[in-house]
Amino acid sequence: MTTELRRLRNYINGEFRDAADGRTIEVTNPATGEVYATSPLSGQADVDAAMEAAAAAFPAWRDTTPAERQKVLLKIADAFEERADELVAAEVENTGKPVALTASDEVPPMVDQIRFFAGAARMLEGRSAGEYMEGMTSIIRREPVGVCAQVAPWNYPMMMAVWKFAPALAAGNTVVLKPSDTTPASTVLIAEIIGQIVPKGVFNVICGDRETGRAMVEHPTPAMASITGSVRAGMQVAESAAKDVKRVHLELGGKAPVVVFEDTDIAKAVEDISVAGFFNAGQDCTAATRVLVHESIHDEFVAALAKAAAETKTGQPDDEDVLYGPLNNANQLKQVTGFIERLPAHAKVEAGGHRVGDKGYFFAPTVVSGLRQDDEIVQNEVFGPVITVQSFTDEAQALEFANGVEYALASSVWTKDHARAMRMSKALDFGCVWINTHIPLVAEMPHGGFKKSGYGKDLSAYGFDDYTRIKHVMTSLG
Repeated sequence: MTTELRRLRNYINGEFRDAADGRTIEVTNPATGEVYATSPLSGQADVDAAMEAAAAAFPAWRDTTPAERQKVLLKIADAFEERADELVAAEVENTGKPVALTASDEVPPMVDQIRFFAGAARMLEGRSAGEYMEGMTSIIRREPVGVCAQVAPWNYPMMMAVWKFAPALAAGNTVVLKPSDTTPASTVLIAEIIGQIVPKGVFNVICGDRETGRAMVEHPTPAMASITGSVRAGMQVAESAAKDVKRVHLELGGKAPVVVFEDTDIAKAVEDISVAGFFNAGQDCTAATRVLVHESIHDEFVAALAKAAAETKTGQPDDEDVLYGPLNNANQLKQVTGFIERLPAHAKVEAGGHRVGDKGYFFAPTVVSGLRQDDEIVQNEVFGPVITVQSFTDEAQALEFANGVEYALASSVWTKDHARAMRMSKALDFGCVWINTHIPLVAEMPHGGFKKSGYGKDLSAYGFDDYTRIKHVMTSLG
């Protein structure tokens, strides 16, 4: 007996549609390795239709008051809460994540973030009007940028969709959003939910592959392109957007250093760092993947971390004892496995280092020690449940190692010495520095990096500002 595949569809101008030419992509559940749905492989005609809809809807949406947009976003947040079980089910099928953790750790922050941006809609700030030239008054207008082309990743499909559409809609922009080709299900459900609340054309979803995303960014209509993804993808988006000088918002890869000094509470640090490194199968740009430990506690720390890894479970979504589920797709499993297979002779796998089972894309929690700064696995993003450990001698070397990568998204410092923590937080070249913790995020604080981790901020008033433009208006008093 053949099970009929679910049919996902684009959402354009208030209605669900197949791709104009009928092409589709198979969508696989990474926990089983089995195909469960098809989604549109959108082409130029679909991109054109979505952009046309968003452009037509923009003037009316732009002219709504902040209070009106706030009400809409609050309705969206309420609807997400009411349909949380459906969202979780779609996300679990997308990603294979544990059901309980998805329900507790993703939906509540998403709802909170939407409500934050609902409030931000009414908090547009600008410099006060004034006379900076005799006989002239200047005022500042902060306006929406226009149509936003947005591309979300596969590691947090639902939450990253929220990070994209919530500030954009709050600021008065219209949106064309593309989910990853491997995780479209929850975004299509989000389109259904939002479509019942916003005017048609304000929020559009088109599914597809890399070429679909490229067509969106290269399209002449969007005023802004926003992507969360790999460094390679971000560079391509920046290059494409440069051709017509689009505004670009990039949140790319990470290789977070976790600097552990000798006065750290080892047991607590190991507990927190192992969770921050293995959560979501390490598929997080801010994951605690690169641990730097003072030489005096190195061996003790590695032994404790390896023990924590051995006690960490991965498994099927309905198993409440697991911390994380599978890697997202077969290519990602191949990438993570490749890093372990190519380890240099001086490296030592302290725990894990292998696939788990033969169904789905599960990988064991892994700890690798004995590494050097120029090793591939230290310099490049693994994006899997792999924590590397290096030893350092003093604060200067810790900073040299920590900053010695091309990424600059997130970092953490573990010490009881307040002055040292302050020195490190100043010197660490990363968009976020946590002290004696790693990975908590709040809607009020910005998320975004430097260097090859991209530019622009998600969350916070800074993220909201990124979706606005500034206009100077000067009037004569004569």
